[in-house]
Amino acid sequence: MSTETTSAETTKSETTKNETTKPLLTGGCQCGAVRFAIKAAPLKVSICHCRMCQKASGAPFASFADIAKDDFSWTRGTPAAFRSSSIAMRDFCASCGTPLSFRRIDGPSIEIMTGSFDKPDRMIPTRQYGTESRLGWVVGIANLPSQTTLQNYGSEKLGTIVSHQHPDHD
Repeated sequence: MSTETTSAETTKSETTKNETTKPLLTGGCQCGAVRFAIKAAPLKVSICHCRMCQKASGAPFASFADIAKDDFSWTRGTPAAFRSSSIAMRDFCASCGTPLSFRRIDGPSIEIMTGSFDKPDRMIPTRQYGTESRLGWVVGIANLPSQTTLQNYGSEKLGTIVSHQHPDHD
């Protein structure tokens, strides 16, 4: 397995910016250095539990929106890329580290991490993959005790927190 880190220039050249079509949805990294737009609905939205996706996302699973390359464009910046296997590249922001995509080398689509969309609630998974690596406790997440950010920090502390994230829009 290669540990090569390269520019995602090949993806940028494959996915050119189309300024005549209003994007359907947009998104990007935490710092705003890399932004993207899609002009058509995803082909599918899924969750992957495989160990490679766990490590790439730093989470128990990754969630992706599969977009035809013709319907996708990087609109600001160029992500860095890591060749995570002999068949795939993973794009990320070199400035803030946000994972952005999974793409099969020479494949017809790019799979964008759903959390990087400005409106991630519109990306509803309909399928799971890599379930042989699904962590046993994942199925019970909805039943865990929960609280809002306000409940967790309190209004006084929450009022002092300054976000350095790019807003969920351009």
